[in-house]
Amino acid sequence: MKFGIFYEHQLPRPWEADSERTLIQNALDQIELADRVGFDYVWEVEHHFLEEYSHSSAPEVFLAAASQRTENIRLGHGIVQTAPQYNHPARTAERIAMLDLVSNGRVDFGSGESSSEAELGGFAIPYPEKRDAWLEGLEVSIRCMTEDPFTGHQGTYTTIPPRNVVPKPVQKPHPPLWVACSRRDTILLAAEKGLGALTFAFIDPEEAAHWVADYETTMAERCVPVGQRIDPNIACVTPMMCHPDEARAIEMGLEGGNFFGYSLAHFYVFGEHKPGETNVWEEFQERRHAQGYSPEAAIAAQHETLGAKAAAGDMTGLRGAVGTPDQIREFLRRYEEAGVDQVIFVMQAGKNTHEHICESIERFSREVMPEFKDRDEQQVAAKTTRFAPIIEAAMERKVRDVPAMPDGYTMKAIPKAMVDQSGNDQFQEWLDTLADKQATGERDEAWERTILG
Repeated sequence: MKFGIFYEHQLPRPWEADSERTLIQNALDQIELADRVGFDYVWEVEHHFLEEYSHSSAPEVFLAAASQRTENIRLGHGIVQTAPQYNHPARTAERIAMLDLVSNGRVDFGSGESSSEAELGGFAIPYPEKRDAWLEGLEVSIRCMTEDPFTGHQGTYTTIPPRNVVPKPVQKPHPPLWVACSRRDTILLAAEKGLGALTFAFIDPEEAAHWVADYETTMAERCVPVGQRIDPNIACVTPMMCHPDEARAIEMGLEGGNFFGYSLAHFYVFGEHKPGETNVWEEFQERRHAQGYSPEAAIAAQHETLGAKAAAGDMTGLRGAVGTPDQIREFLRRYEEAGVDQVIFVMQAGKNTHEHICESIERFSREVMPEFKDRDEQQVAAKTTRFAPIIEAAMERKVRDVPAMPDGYTMKAIPKAMVDQSGNDQFQEWLDTLADKQATGERDEAWERTILG
């Protein structure tokens, strides 16, 4: 099993002038450390307008910075919002390819829809259309990365004429593809489209086992891949803090994990939000106290079995892999037995401190990770063999249904098109003369006045 770390860039109020800079610089330090001690992935979200919950609107910039401070860790977009209203498909393809180039081929391309009013409403995306928009944007982005040239697209949400989209990614035909999943139906969608499943719901290992089985069965029966490769992996997200003293681990990480779940639900389920005014952290604290919650109550429940779920009446909330190395090891063995390929840790959550995050990264890598690393190569080989006929059958079901390049299509410079439309021989002669001068480096003052005003 592989291990990753996950960033929403949470920033609970109150904020100071330097809070966002400190948040981002600390995250880069954490990723540099995670790379050095052997973590496999870093995953970065794309969100807009979700203050406190996620200050991560330009993941391609952050991951590019991380790429220059690391050597081996894979850089996962978890996710890019691919609906064209968020990101033009050609721009998505360009950014993925450029990140793949600057990182020497370490990018994973996760995509998703989002379902918050803050984002859908902010970009004028009707809720019933969000999945169709996600899929169209993803399909066109993949084509832009892989076609040479891209032959154009006329769709519901975007229309693009033929262009050669450059640069192209290092990984061929394109980086591994994933999709964000929060329910069983999106797990099945991932399998149907031949995408890796990023399960951003906090699910227990025993529940994950059912998702893994459904994913494999669905892929075998009806997968028609959206991309030109299939990487049939399932990753699960869970909170993590690691310390030899369980009570100390809970103190370090439980409140942050609880805030992660609360702030997500604030924007996606029950919240009413005034931009720039609502204090999500304050509301979180008020509701906890009203329910009789206290950190001491969580510590008193320290002998409960680790489980990534909202506790029913015991006030421990989202616990996940918050505990001692031995507890975390046992918890992760259950994910491994369920067939999960990667566990992604949420540590930068709520007001969890930079020092505690780094301490947990180092202790986990030293005391927990090695046994899973030792088994990973063998398990990957076994899964590759088992899935080979499934992938072969799925790729055979894929139909290449893209437009041909229009006969005689050329892309004319705007002055050239204007001259051709006018039929003015004098202007055409001037363009030909200009081309000759540009080829030899000779200046043309009339041209310079046209361009420079």
